[in-house]
Amino acid sequence: MSASADARTNLAIEAINASLRAEAAEEPAPVATAPVSRETQIIAIYGKGGIGKSFTLANLSYMMAERGKKVLLIGCDPKSDTTSLLFGGRACPTIIETSAKKKLAGEPVQVGDVCFKRGGVFAMELGGPEVGRGCGGRGIIHGFELLEKLGFHDWGFDYVLLDFLGDVVCGGFGLPIARDMCQKVIVVGSNDLQSLYVANNVCSAVEYFRKLGGNVGVAGLVVNKDDGTGEARAFAEAAGIPVLASIPANDDIRRKSANYEIVGRPGGRWGPLFEELARGVAEAPPVQPQPLDQDGLLGLFKGEEVGRGVELEPATLEDMCGSDALEKPSLEVVYDDV
Repeated sequence: MSASADARTNLAIEAINASLRAEAAEEPAPVATAPVSRETQIIAIYGKGGIGKSFTLANLSYMMAERGKKVLLIGCDPKSDTTSLLFGGRACPTIIETSAKKKLAGEPVQVGDVCFKRGGVFAMELGGPEVGRGCGGRGIIHGFELLEKLGFHDWGFDYVLLDFLGDVVCGGFGLPIARDMCQKVIVVGSNDLQSLYVANNVCSAVEYFRKLGGNVGVAGLVVNKDDGTGEARAFAEAAGIPVLASIPANDDIRRKSANYEIVGRPGGRWGPLFEELARGVAEAPPVQPQPLDQDGLLGLFKGEEVGRGVELEPATLEDMCGSDALEKPSLEVVYDDV
């Protein structure tokens, strides 16, 4: 190649690099905060495993249906327990499991094979692999691919609620945020460090994909098992997101939930609480969260509760090998000056 051709190539490369640098320097567009205009609101709910997302969503979806809304609840947890409370503890066939069986039989999957209903709520479970036998995130992706084949985008629901684990960080579990598959995210947390760490991670994921051009925002926090200590509310305030509802740490709720009983019924003791939550979920606009750094997160709690003030003491070779460890010379060959 001639010198002039080399020069033209270098100039072209420099022009491309300059264009990329200019694009990277541009501030991303703010999260849309106007009322949702699409007919169907698709809402992804995230939280730490065991924090009570399934309990919250079963009662929320039931209350929404009782208020005349058409609701689809999709469990996106490999444990496949999102719909268990809704169906009185009975497990429904998962999309992953049903798809595999139908494929072996040479039959197509029908909506009635994977979607079931109770009290006006339509529900299904994506499912996932057994421990050590596959990738849960990949199972999520496969499940949504099958939903699209079943006509997901043509279904006429008022709300689609997606129940996602927030403490699994592989790509499939971030699908709704990464691909703008939902209009907004809601996080479920409690007054403990681990659940708020997960909630903060979800806010960080929303902010990360926003910088890549995404439009999903966080609509708020649901405080579950609220014991009144206030850390979850303090987190929401620091992160710039509203608290949509606080579900108390109450023995009546715990007992009924353990017996697979819906507590969010109109006219019942806890009906007003879930009516408030249903309104908040429907009306709260997505906002741009402000994730906390680790020190900010720890600062929500008393120092003795989270180990603040602990100093990091570096380990030594003697610590690792024993007190009689010998320092071995380098294997590098050193030549004497001639």
